[in-house]
Amino acid sequence: MNKFQKMICVMLLAIVSVAAHAQNTVNAENADVMRSNGKIYVVVAVVLTVLIGLFFYVFNLDRKISKLEKK
Repeated sequence: MNKFQKMICVMLLAIVSVAAHAQNTVNAENADVMRSNGKIYVVVAVVLTVLIGLFFYVFNLDRKISKLEKK
């Protein structure tokens, strides 16, 4: 595994552990209210957008660094 793959694995494991911990502490009433108002989908969309943006940024940064290392 190269550095980039290791970094992705660590990020995914961290996200999974946070998500697993968060499921125990989520207030069910708040989640029901957000679902009934349709706001939960907005929250999920924002979180996914941020995560995709971060992964894209890290991927591009890794490519640029690798390109500079080859020179």
